[in-house]
Amino acid sequence: MTAVVSSEQIVQERAALRRVATLVATATPPEQVFAAVAAEAGRLLGSDLAGICRFDADGTAAAVGAWSRSGHGRPFPVGTRVPLGGRNVATLVFETGRPARIDTAADASGTPAAYARERGFGPVVGVPIDVEGRPWGVVMVISLSPQPFPPDTEDRLAGFTELVATAIANTQARVELREFAEEQAALRRVATLVARAAPSEEVFAAVAAEVGQLLAVDFTVLGRYEPAGAATYVAAWTRTGRDFPVGIRVEPGGLNVHTLVFESGRSARIDDYGATTSGTAAQIGRDWGFRAAVGMPISVEGRLWGCVSVASMRNEPLPPDTEDRLAAFTELVATAIANAEAQAALTASRARIVAAADTARRRIERDLHDGTQQRLVSLALQLRTAQLAVPPGPGELSRRLDEVANGLVAAVEELREVARGIHPAVLAEGGLHPALKALARRSAIPVRLDMQTRERYPEPIEIAAYYAVSEALTNAAKHAGATVADVHVATRDGRLHVSIRDDGHGGADPHRGSGLIGLTDRVEALGGQLRLHSPSRAGTTIQLSLPLTVPGAPYDTAVTGPRDRRTGGREGRSCPTAGP
Repeated sequence: MTAVVSSEQIVQERAALRRVATLVATATPPEQVFAAVAAEAGRLLGSDLAGICRFDADGTAAAVGAWSRSGHGRPFPVGTRVPLGGRNVATLVFETGRPARIDTAADASGTPAAYARERGFGPVVGVPIDVEGRPWGVVMVISLSPQPFPPDTEDRLAGFTELVATAIANTQARVELREFAEEQAALRRVATLVARAAPSEEVFAAVAAEVGQLLAVDFTVLGRYEPAGAATYVAAWTRTGRDFPVGIRVEPGGLNVHTLVFESGRSARIDDYGATTSGTAAQIGRDWGFRAAVGMPISVEGRLWGCVSVASMRNEPLPPDTEDRLAAFTELVATAIANAEAQAALTASRARIVAAADTARRRIERDLHDGTQQRLVSLALQLRTAQLAVPPGPGELSRRLDEVANGLVAAVEELREVARGIHPAVLAEGGLHPALKALARRSAIPVRLDMQTRERYPEPIEIAAYYAVSEALTNAAKHAGATVADVHVATRDGRLHVSIRDDGHGGADPHRGSGLIGLTDRVEALGGQLRLHSPSRAGTTIQLSLPLTVPGAPYDTAVTGPRDRRTGGREGRSCPTAGP
């Protein structure tokens, strides 16, 4: 039998649908749309109750919208949750994906049916809400009388379910768009750190925080693997406000995310961090209240470097897209690590090149001093001895011998200056303090030297500081027209700080062959920094900061005694090596 719908009912139905459509079109929050649909459908179809339920992954139906004609309390308020199963409208719609009705309560079974009988529900009609091809929930109208609903009820309800599905799809699209935008913003912030070569520990901490906040988890941990599988936590973030134990070493083995990722080289997840998990990492997780966890490997240039893992304290699995969303961050971490390793290798390589050049200069200086210079001194002495055998008088022979002898003395002095420029012996023998004092004495302009330290430092550091002062004083005298220079040397925060300032006319340009480019390369090769401030007519200031350890140095870098000029070794060593 086909129900007859009057023109007035058609007008009312269209008006109700239009009101709901307006809410959907204006992006009204879903909970308001659900309440409006329940009320409009209930009043239009003459039911006593109306409601909307969402199907959840745990096999339950949750009330998300409800209406009651009496207006005095709703028999199934929003938030009510019942397990599906048996023969009832909610379960039939869920299982078949089609409209369903039960006209007699005695024909129903399952928890929803028991819930309905307790509240005196009579006939029920439900229509599925499909969102993007999958069952999302059900819209139901309920009567408190035994009279069944008209046969066209399902069709009339369908118009509302389509609007509800549109509202849900729109909301999901907005949520997904917002999540995408947030994810891209987080990735962009991390990528910016990677691009400007921020220290690895800064990148690790940023990734842990960004991942934790973006995925709404309770914990994020970054671990670095050792060859045997032990992991050291290098960064962590928690929503709890407590400090997770960064820096601890976790032994491999057992059933836990860190071990699973290490053994497989692939992502791993544990949905129930209960009694089934084992191992040191699992124990730490249980102590901190982990309930579910997901881990993603960090691979650097084809080798497994570590793992990023997230964990939740909720009694439910992490979302199925967690691995995919983590992957983008692990790629950035891998890039940061690869960049840092490449930079470290480059720095060590540059340091070795500088060290090799300094070794060659020292060898040349030693060969000149111990070989050529000593040979010339010996020849000069022999010539003076020969002069004693020449009869006194103003003869031509005596005059020429004097010229040769004086020439030898001048050659020896010039050779000493050359050798000193190649590698000053006083620097190798006494260190930076006496070397700079000697440099100040020989300077063409007065030098006010303020040495706040007399310690010995790694040889490359001393050499770099010496040549910086030497170059600055030379430029001040030859090019800047300076009348005085101030040299200040001190140590703080594990670094050697040197400042050279003159009162010349300024305007120094390192690109015009002043030697500052070579100094900058030397300083940066040692992990240091050189800054030049030379405004026109306001003097020039050179500041350098050098670490007291040398990256990749192939030689002993801590000294406390003079270098033996014959062997190149150190005497009087009394402290451990300061090298890496």
